[in-house]
Amino acid sequence: MLKKFYVYIIANLNNKKIVTYVGWTNNLIKRLQLHNSGKGAKFTRGRKWILIYKKKMPSKKEAMQFEYRLKKNRKKRKVLINKFINTTYN
Repeated sequence: MLKKFYVYIIANLNNKKIVTYVGWTNNLIKRLQLHNSGKGAKFTRGRKWILIYKKKMPSKKEAMQFEYRLKKNRKKRKVLINKFINTTYN
């Protein structure tokens, strides 16, 4: 059985400023639960997160590479955040 890998963006929308986190995983549901239970990445602790973007990747290597590029590309992240907000709240 082939493993599935995902690159994802989660956001905390409780503040006036939207805070996002980019990561990769092979189990999206479990990973989001870890972030919300305070057992995920240190940066994500103490906040309530929602999944705003996911992309299925064919391999772990490609997922890690895409995650790295997405973390560095704030402009692309902003576009994805705005797309989520426009489709969810409009």
